[in-house]
Amino acid sequence: MSEASNPWTAGGERRVLIAREQLHRASALLTLLLLIVGFAMASPAFFSVNNGLTVLLQTSVIGLLGIGLTLVIITGGIDLSVGSVLALSGVVSAMAVKAGLPVVPAMCCGVLAGAACGAFNGLVITRLRIPPFVATLGMMLIARGLALQLTGATPISQLGAGFGRLGNGALFRVVEMQPNGFPRVVFPGIPYPAILLLVVAIAATYLLRRRQIGRHIYATGSNEEAARLSGVNVDWTKMYAYTMSGALAGLAGNVLMSRLVTAQPSEGVMYELDAIAAAVIGGASLSGGVGTIAGTMIGAFIIGILRNGLNMSGVSAFIQQIVIGLVVIGAVWIDQVRNRR
Repeated sequence: MSEASNPWTAGGERRVLIAREQLHRASALLTLLLLIVGFAMASPAFFSVNNGLTVLLQTSVIGLLGIGLTLVIITGGIDLSVGSVLALSGVVSAMAVKAGLPVVPAMCCGVLAGAACGAFNGLVITRLRIPPFVATLGMMLIARGLALQLTGATPISQLGAGFGRLGNGALFRVVEMQPNGFPRVVFPGIPYPAILLLVVAIAATYLLRRRQIGRHIYATGSNEEAARLSGVNVDWTKMYAYTMSGALAGLAGNVLMSRLVTAQPSEGVMYELDAIAAAVIGGASLSGGVGTIAGTMIGAFIIGILRNGLNMSGVSAFIQQIVIGLVVIGAVWIDQVRNRR
């Protein structure tokens, strides 16, 4: 294969691609800033500390799912099962706690359950050659059915304060006791979910930029046949991406259920659309080969702030669904226009 025919070795084409990614990410960042300014003008409470913490907590789940989706989308695939896997993983963690396991090992069981679902997706796609859309749609139904069957469609509650520490705890939180005996929060601290999201985002960025598997993920999505001829194990690369997506969905499930201190088997419905929208808004191409974790983080905050701002403005949940749907369509349309150019 000649250097000119390979977009990952042709310097000119690569520089153009990087410039387009940077432009798209800059436009997404500008959109985020405009949303912040607009909602701040509409509601003075938007810039309050409590609302800022709410946005961080809401965005952490979307961000974790979005990072996993980004890995899959870059390979040229899609994962529609992350919302259901989130629910199943949270249920597995809660059932492990109920069975007597300490909280940390129990949550690890939930993450492993999510990784197993992702690995199953990868096997079906690479071995049975079933399109990712159909394979992950099937897993979406399987995981949701398992979560409902295991719980009898009822929430698992009374999980203890330790189970809620991940979702509701914060680093550097300062609380003082008042003379009346009631505690007062002096500094709310940095929520653990936000710290977890930052760590995962940094690790995923390092993986994509500095590790061989990251280069293989980009190569697979850019031109699968060329990547295979260049010595890339395409099937293993896809397996890795889908397994990571499932594991991060399991981690997001732990965060969400920990916030609720209850395992809800019905949680996570339509979360996959928010995650896909975050990745595409941030510059990931549904055609594969393009995408960054930084862009996905910007997209996740756009979705999170949009939902939060609409809530504060008194917009009904039904109208919010319409708005988010239009955002998803607009993001995909922009992606298609970019690809044609």
